Parts: sequence; structure tokens; C-alpha cells
Amino acid sequence: MARLTGWWTRRSNPEKVELYTRWTYHGLAGVAVLIGALPALATASVVGPAGGWLFLAVLLHTVLVAVLCSRALSWQLGRRDRPNRLASVVAALTVGGCLAALLLRRRWPDLDLQMPLYVVSGLVSWGVGALALCTTRVRHMMGLSVAAVAGVAAGTVLVGLPVTDTVTHTFSAGFGTFIFATTSGFSGWLLRAVWELDAAHRLQARLAVAEERLRFARDLHDVMGRNLSVIALKSELAAQLSRRGAADRAVAEMGEVQRIARESQREVREVVRGYREADLHTELEGARGVLAAAGIRCRVDLREADAELPAAAQSALAWVVREATTNVLRHSDARHCRVTVAIDPAGGPVGGPGAAPGTYGGEVVLVIENDGARAAGSGGSGLAGLRERLAVLGGVLDAGPVDADGRFRVTARVPLDGGDLRSAVAGPAGRGRS
Repeated sequence: MARLTGWWTRRSNPEKVELYTRWTYHGLAGVAVLIGALPALATASVVGPAGGWLFLAVLLHTVLVAVLCSRALSWQLGRRDRPNRLASVVAALTVGGCLAALLLRRRWPDLDLQMPLYVVSGLVSWGVGALALCTTRVRHMMGLSVAAVAGVAAGTVLVGLPVTDTVTHTFSAGFGTFIFATTSGFSGWLLRAVWELDAAHRLQARLAVAEERLRFARDLHDVMGRNLSVIALKSELAAQLSRRGAADRAVAEMGEVQRIARESQREVREVVRGYREADLHTELEGARGVLAAAGIRCRVDLREADAELPAAAQSALAWVVREATTNVLRHSDARHCRVTVAIDPAGGPVGGPGAAPGTYGGEVVLVIENDGARAAGSGGSGLAGLRERLAVLGGVLDAGPVDADGRFRVTARVPLDGGDLRSAVAGPAGRGRS
């Protein structure tokens, strides 16, 4: 089943909407043949070869309108110029086909009224719907519809048809024209809106990642900026003192430079350690904020809030949260994401009933699941690195699609082993907040 539906599930949401819209118009082309072309062919039994020529004209009109709709949709998305020439041909063929059908009705009064009625309604509705795709303003669409209906009414009067025919043709053409014009206008607007929202979502994701990089760069600059300036000044001072023969003072200044350099090294290590070994609940809050900035609703469910985790376990799981969050931003069109942290006792507390509170012999389970996952590419080293990091602690990492609907799940398990535990789950994130 996955092979049969893969051509659909591998597409992003905007691509699915575009594909659905385009094939809707292809399907409407078949409907236009049923409504207009076949009745035109049926008139041949009454009007002779003229009915066959009308059938060919309606068939050509249907094909050209289908092509015009495809190109107009591409124009709506900014991928090509507006198909003005093809639109003009379609408009001329629509007018000519309608006049031909009305003239056949005038020339052969015994011709069933429904035959030219279907032909005219199909030509006008289908043609105006395609022409409406070539504009983006509502007043232009409405003006086009009014002009088409007025043209049908004027055509019936011009060829000398009775009033009943005029009213019937005008009402039928007006109804179909209004439906197709509004539907086409809405389809073009919806397709543009979906692609614009997708572009905004991707931009938000990139901005969220860039914001995190800027935060780290800002922290590093705050730590190193002043110290490097002091080191440069003292090094220059020591060089000047050395040239003047004040060796003792130069040595003292260089000793100060050495002390500041070591202090800077220690501060940089603290910044990097805080970035690479963040507290688990801090990473959870950060993931919620980053995903929210990208327009993704993130729900964090912290169970067993009275439990405590070893420092090594929470550091490893914090890395899983960070990597999974990055993957959600870069490799999915997610709208929802859920993070669950829970303790699996797997036999209860270590040491029996008298064991100290918060001492577990089971494992901590972290599950991150999101929708909108795109088809996997060549793959990176992020998940492989996480597996190696967890393997050191005896943990495992499973990652993969949940179903064919684009849901992706990352599950990390780290054994507790009854070790020295400290608070990680019971943090400011709370329970079940979103």
C-alpha cells in the first residue's frame, strides 16, 4: 500500500494542494466534453455535417481551455508570464462557438432546445472559468462574468431567437458562469495562499535556527570580547616595555596576559558546556519556543514529575531533544509536535520497599512525534551520533515513520540503573503544558 500511495505521501502539503487543483481542472475538462461536445455531436442527426463541425469546435475549445487553466495556475504562482495570447484565442473560440450553436437553433427550429442550450452553457461557463484564472482581482472576475452573460443575451437577440430561448440561454449561461468564475477565482487565491504560507513557515524555521546561532554567538562574544581586548593591550604594553629595557615589568604584564587567557579559556568552556550539556527541561522549553516561533504547536508531556534522572541521562536526552527539534524544522512540514518524557519502572524501585525515594531500576523514555514528515533523503549523521551517545549509557534510539500519513517518531530509552539521581523532569515546564 505504501508503494501505491508513496507518490502522494512524499509530496509536501502545498504540492498536494496544487496537484489536487490541477487534476480538478483536468477532470472538469471531461465534464465539459459531456456537457457541450456530445450534445453538439447529437445535433448532427438534424443539422447534418454542421453538427460535426460544431462538435470538433467544442472539443478544440475544451482542450485549449484545459491548457489555459494549467498555464494560468503556473502564472498565479509566478512561474511563467500570463498566457494572454492563449486567453485571447479561447475567448474568440468561445464567442464563435456560442454564435454557431445559436445560428443552428435559428436555422433549424425543429432542433431540440436542450442541444444548443448545453453547448452554449458549456462553452461560456468553461471558458469564463479559465479566463477568470488569468486575473486576480474580484472586480475583473465579476466584470468578465457579467460581460459573458450579456453577450449570450445579445447573441440570442442578434440571431433572432424568440424570447423564451433568450431567457433560457441567458439564465443557464449566467448560472454556470457565476459558479465557474467564483470557483476558479477561489482556486487561484487558495493555491497562492498555501504556497505563501509554506514559504513563511520555512522562513520562520530558518529564523528560529538563526536566532539560536545568534544567541550562542552573542554569549561567546560577551565572554571573549573584553578579555581579548585586554590581552591585546597588555601584550602591546609588554612589547613596549621590553624595547625600553623594563624586562621585569614586561614579564609581569605577560604573566597577567597568561592569567587572562586561562580565565578566558575557562569561561569559553563554561559557555560551550552550557550549550552542549544543557539541562533536559531547559532543552524542552527551548524546543517549545523554537517550534512555536516556526508556527508549530508543541505539546510537552512530563510524566512521573516526582522522579529524578542521572546527570548523564538527562544530558544525553537533552541532545536527543535538540537534534529531533532541528529535524522537525528542517525535514518536515509539521503543524503539531508532541514530546513525552516518562519513567518505565520495569520492576519497581531498586532495593525493595525500603529503597530511597526517586531510586529506580527501570529506564527513562523520551518520545518525540511530529506530523508532516517529508520523504527521507540520503540521511545525515545526527541520529547516528545520538545512537552512539546513548549506547555509552546502555540506551537505544529508534527513529522512523509511524504510518503513511507523514507522522515521524523518535524514541530514546536510557536505563537508570539505580544511580545517583538529580532533578530533571520536575522543572518549570510543568506537566502537559502546550
